[in-house]
Amino acid sequence: MTTTAANFAGLHVAALESRHADDMARLIERLGGVPHVSPSMREVPLANNRPAVEFANRLMTGQVDVVIFMTGVGVRHLADQLRRQVDFDRFLASLADITTIVRGPKPVAALHELGLKPSLRVPEPNTWREVLQTIDAHLSLANQVVGLQEYGVPNPSLVAGLEARGAEVLNLKVYDWDLPEDTEPLAGNVRAMVAGEIDVALFTSATQVAHLLEMARRLDLEDALQAALRRMVIASIGPTTTEALRDSGIPVDLAPSHPKMGHLVNETAAQAADTLRRKREVARVIEPGSSVPVDTSAPYHNSLFLRACRQEAVERTPIWLMRQAGRYMAEYRKIRQSMSFLELCKNPQLCSQVMVEAVERLGVDAAIVFSDLLPILEPMGMELRFQQGDGPIIDNPLREAGDIDRFLELESVDALHFVTEAVRQTRTDLPEEIPLIGFAGAPFTLASYAIEGGASRNFLFTKTLMYRDRGAWDALMERLARAVALYLNAQIAAGAQAVQLFDSWVGCLGPDDYRRFVLPHVRSLIGALRPGVPVIHFAIGNPMLLPLLREAGGSVIGVDWRIRLDDAWQSIGYDRAVQGNLDPLVLLADEAEIRRRAGEVLDQAAGRPGHIFNLGHGVLQQTPVESVIALVRAVQELSSRP
Repeated sequence: MTTTAANFAGLHVAALESRHADDMARLIERLGGVPHVSPSMREVPLANNRPAVEFANRLMTGQVDVVIFMTGVGVRHLADQLRRQVDFDRFLASLADITTIVRGPKPVAALHELGLKPSLRVPEPNTWREVLQTIDAHLSLANQVVGLQEYGVPNPSLVAGLEARGAEVLNLKVYDWDLPEDTEPLAGNVRAMVAGEIDVALFTSATQVAHLLEMARRLDLEDALQAALRRMVIASIGPTTTEALRDSGIPVDLAPSHPKMGHLVNETAAQAADTLRRKREVARVIEPGSSVPVDTSAPYHNSLFLRACRQEAVERTPIWLMRQAGRYMAEYRKIRQSMSFLELCKNPQLCSQVMVEAVERLGVDAAIVFSDLLPILEPMGMELRFQQGDGPIIDNPLREAGDIDRFLELESVDALHFVTEAVRQTRTDLPEEIPLIGFAGAPFTLASYAIEGGASRNFLFTKTLMYRDRGAWDALMERLARAVALYLNAQIAAGAQAVQLFDSWVGCLGPDDYRRFVLPHVRSLIGALRPGVPVIHFAIGNPMLLPLLREAGGSVIGVDWRIRLDDAWQSIGYDRAVQGNLDPLVLLADEAEIRRRAGEVLDQAAGRPGHIFNLGHGVLQQTPVESVIALVRAVQELSSRP
């Protein structure tokens, strides 16, 4: 499994293995790391496990239909406890007669030792989600009694999923997790992390996370440990451990292709040095009080786009297009044939490729990083997926005021490293004279997705929370404003020359509600962005909000097609640049009409410094590429000034 690329290059690597501590230390050392392995837990069998005996009796009398074994050690502890207290051969025979489900290879091996073969095996990554998927594919649990052999702690999500499928669940607990008898090595690792002596931390179970934090609490170092972990490379063996880390506010940087210890160590060794360098560079630039000097010598500094952002006179009007790399382009559709949209968004090299190809083919004057508004919600606790035909879906929306407590503070952009890497890669691949725009969703739009669970027509749940509980609403918006500011500053640090704030849904509000519920939060967000970097503030749906967008902030105000550009600019004020505002559907007309309508927008701008030509929203999927190219050429020709 070891490859020449896998090398820790002298980094100090902490691991919390117990049973396999020696193996872990040898593997880290063999891959060029300095191991710091401290056992973090031990299994404690229950001394008097009456519920296990009761379970066995119910099984042997035909009152149990399915048993799910989650761990190999649990199978062995259960067998040891029951051998002395029931007719064990009868118990095994009864177990062989019903459906048994195992979560991974370890319980398979433990059952094999007992002469048993499981009915169903759960595929990797062996989480509770795969358990439920396996059940859905093979059997119905309606009115079934299911025995669930737990880890050391219950899994409420799995129990809820089983009960939702009609099962009566018998929780079968056979051991507890406890701290190791000798806690000094674990305490030593906590102190070393806090002192900055550890570069990488490897986690192979959720209990390791809980026990590391518990030891930090005992040492009164919990806050210091949390800060230290955000500076380190955090590698998680799989989804269950990752979920525990993120629930504890610890961003995860790396996860292996297979949830096995060897894969975890090898793949982390191959990526740790680059990941650590990237994290430290971004942290250095976005930490409070840092500054990002504008590189006035860079070719992009005097580009048409950035000069227009600064309201300087230009030889012609710059043009770029929202969603200029997308489904209307054959090159993009070819890439999407092999991966989902979210997978593409998390592949920095391909994000750069699709954007650079679009810029070159269209001849536009700026690029925007290829990403999406919503991945920022994942490290904040939202379960995001993209469903064909329905768009983005959030499976655990925030519906009540109390739900805001589970919406996590984004204290680091580490979990969004694929976006900052996409910015860095795109900046590297673009021609030097083409500026790069970073972007993020605005707080109201992100809040709406998190509350509604997806797109909405009337924003029923969003407005209900907004009107009924101002305190909960403000808490949510403040958290989002801080998160988006951190996120955009990270994109600036990674190489973006400007940023755009998209408020795609805020047009559902009237001016009074915008001023009361949204404006203060957007103002604080924009005020937290790095000085000297142009901010494009764009909202769609209600032209009456334009003066308020200017009041909230932004050096460029985006305008949609629902208002003439000259009227929009007058309402905004001529001391701001504007961006817009051709109706995207005009691109479905013939070339002559496209040229005529582009000319109308340019005439309304009247050659005033500070106009950036764009659509009033993104390029539609049905748009012919040739029409987009025709628009770009028309703007370039019609706006040329002697």
